[in-house]
Amino acid sequence: MKRNALIVDDQPDIRKLILMTMESEDFELHETDNGVDALRLAQNLRPSVVLLDVMMPGGLDGYQVCEKIKSDSVLKGTTKVILLTARGQRTDVEQGQNAGCDAYLVKPFSPIELLDTVDRLVARA
Repeated sequence: MKRNALIVDDQPDIRKLILMTMESEDFELHETDNGVDALRLAQNLRPSVVLLDVMMPGGLDGYQVCEKIKSDSVLKGTTKVILLTARGQRTDVEQGQNAGCDAYLVKPFSPIELLDTVDRLVARA
């Protein structure tokens, strides 16, 4: 059975790049473009990993989605969150760590670095 991965970014080109990067991995890939849908999908899909942008339109940004995933009684033990963002200042990284993210990658990111991070965080079944 394939594991689920959720890709969340408001930029279609970035989602496409991440999808293309992840398609060689053993994941069923899902995507959305906002934080509200990301949280709903995460609760329904129970993904192994969420690749999450920080700056998104709508009611929830990536930090808030990460906090909610990491405080969810079902998701907190099973879902890893990788923040993928253009925000690379030390305070941004600290905010991500305070939200509970498992990794923080700054755009533009290396596809190899992304795959290595996913492999490191999510053991193969």
